[in-house]
Amino acid sequence: MTLLSVNVGRAKAVDYTDAASGLTGIDKRPVDGPVRIEAPGVPGVGGAGLAGDSVCDLRFHGGNDRAAYAFAREDLDRWERELGRDLVNGTFGENLTTSGVEVNGALIGERWRIGEEVVLEVTGGRIPCRTFGGFLGEQGWVRRFTQSDAGPGAFLRVIVPGEIRAGDPVTVVHRPDHAITVALLHRAATVERALLPSTLVAAEWMESGLLALARQYTEKYARA
Repeated sequence: MTLLSVNVGRAKAVDYTDAASGLTGIDKRPVDGPVRIEAPGVPGVGGAGLAGDSVCDLRFHGGNDRAAYAFAREDLDRWERELGRDLVNGTFGENLTTSGVEVNGALIGERWRIGEEVVLEVTGGRIPCRTFGGFLGEQGWVRRFTQSDAGPGAFLRVIVPGEIRAGDPVTVVHRPDHAITVALLHRAATVERALLPSTLVAAEWMESGLLALARQYTEKYARA
């Protein structure tokens, strides 16, 4: 299991984002050499976990629970075949493009060591937004990505900070005792919300936005 590339993006003005600033950092490009990764701060305040990366809409991106975003090269390859276009590492706005890693099959709370020191923890999957659709330029992209069984990719929090670089090995060093995967949590949050109460067994590791959704849904229907 390998980290193929580390990708960062600079803020730029676009006409397809809902961010109040009109800026987005979704256009991630692979970088050479080591990149520092560390916890950026509480959600809604902290930005990117990777040095040199830009997070422009703190409502849905950045902060400790979403310090980095990983996507598997195998899933980019699948989308290349479906879309009939080249998708270089970073095209989906991911910070970490991996090879051989079960990104969507990872358990919420699973920990990965990258290189010799960095440890990251899986917190959830990406809910696609208008900015993602506008950047890709594919009609109906948000719905298509959401409903695909290819998987959403994984958000990560930083447990042990340090430097990472392309070519670093990725090792699973811990798996919690439950069965809630990134793919299952994504499905529960989007197309099959009746599954949300069952995901709360992973509450202590879940990123804050998905956790709030799961709790709200569960409380609503517990009262019904």
